[in-house]
Amino acid sequence: MFEFIKKESSAGLMLIAVTILALILQNSFLTDAYTHFLLTPVQISFGSFGIAKPFLLWVNDGLMAIFFFLVGLEIKREVLEGELSTKSQIALPAIAALGGMIVPALIFTLFNYHDDFAMKGWATPTATDIAFALGVLSLLGSRVPVSLKIFLMALAIIDDLGAIVIIALFYTSQLSVVSIVIASFCLFLLISMNKIGVVKKAAYILVGFILWVSVLKSGVHATIAGVVLAFTIPLYSFNKDGKRFSILKEMEHDLHYWVAFLILPLFAFVNAGVDLKDLTLSSLFTGVPLGIMLGLFLGKQIGVFGFSFIAIKLGMASLPKDSTFKQLYGVAILTGIGFTMSLFVDSLAYNDTEIFKYADKLAILVGSFASGIVGYLFLRRV
Repeated sequence: MFEFIKKESSAGLMLIAVTILALILQNSFLTDAYTHFLLTPVQISFGSFGIAKPFLLWVNDGLMAIFFFLVGLEIKREVLEGELSTKSQIALPAIAALGGMIVPALIFTLFNYHDDFAMKGWATPTATDIAFALGVLSLLGSRVPVSLKIFLMALAIIDDLGAIVIIALFYTSQLSVVSIVIASFCLFLLISMNKIGVVKKAAYILVGFILWVSVLKSGVHATIAGVVLAFTIPLYSFNKDGKRFSILKEMEHDLHYWVAFLILPLFAFVNAGVDLKDLTLSSLFTGVPLGIMLGLFLGKQIGVFGFSFIAIKLGMASLPKDSTFKQLYGVAILTGIGFTMSLFVDSLAYNDTEIFKYADKLAILVGSFASGIVGYLFLRRV
């Protein structure tokens, strides 16, 4: 648990650096080179079958599937034996996460209910970037109780689960029956492998790759394949000598550094390059950008703290050990750091179109950085 928090905190600081780099490249004489890099065609083919996408989409559809695979592994482990394994442990972060999704979505809807296209992005301000949030929290050191760091981590994991459900239900295009059938067969095969005690990681990865390709071609977003694969990985197995070991934990350990220090920074680098040249201050105060900014900065903290406060007062949950309501509120502010997850949902909602002239992406950065700075200063004071 503490190793996880340490790695996520370091990764959060790295995300800040690559975001600044992407902004510099997009708004300097290197803008053409940056754009060319994002649109570089990459193709994988096997006979007549092939997948051809620009590098940007390989990151968003391919590497992010690995990120969601890791998220799925973490969710399964935490539910079976970790911080989400009992009702008392899961109560507060689950209720807080629910509030942190409902209130931002309502705020976004308040500004955009009259525009059907704009409403596609209603889920953009509902996400929390765990790496970025823990990165800010780590700057405060021992001033913040460990119980609050675990609360934030658990909340963000449940938040990610909510994002997975939202992507599956609301960001699915026209479905391919053939691809769905192949994906279903892969899922059946993976579950069967789990049941009969297959312990070879390579077997799960091979079937998982076929699952990813079929989901990619099906119309369901490809990242869902990562989560589905993760849920079929056995938590514990036995080797030939009868010794108990965990494939799931081994995979989680193997992937953590790659995801934290390569995949997420690369995702931020290719998605955070907002072109500021044609943006004006007034463009941030139109429906979509305003709904995103206020959804992240106000909606998340109101939803997370408000639902938590009510749950604690009603006896449905208890305040994290050695913490105060003021400290809980400070952490609630930090949940407004949507960043990578918000950028990801935004790209799905608007299909990376530039109809808002990058104002939507800039709003994510503004809302996230405001939440990070204000949350840090508030927690430092209390």
